[in-house]
Amino acid sequence: MTVGSASVVNIVIEKGTDFESSFFLTGDDGGPLNLLYSTATAILKKHPTSPNEYPFKVGITTENAEVNISMGRTMTSTLPSGRNSFDIFVENSELDFVVRVITGTVIVEETNR
Repeated sequence: MTVGSASVVNIVIEKGTDFESSFFLTGDDGGPLNLLYSTATAILKKHPTSPNEYPFKVGITTENAEVNISMGRTMTSTLPSGRNSFDIFVENSELDFVVRVITGTVIVEETNR
């Protein structure tokens, strides 16, 4: 994957519920992205320049280039309703780079919880 080629993904989170989603990352050759020596972070914001950040829990499975993001009901209940943005970044300590691999919109819906 080259820098600046983040995939665009849109998701929906219902306030007060547990959320989880997985993404399989591919390289320029179409095969699984090499995530050896990598960590990932994922953050939701009301808009990209907002100072308020809501972090996701993030897990990586290097064998199949899977990045899993999740957020518990306690955290989702505090999210701002409506349209938000999110990004997932992968950092590789061995090769010394950070790249945004996923970006998109999060619609946070109100619930009765």
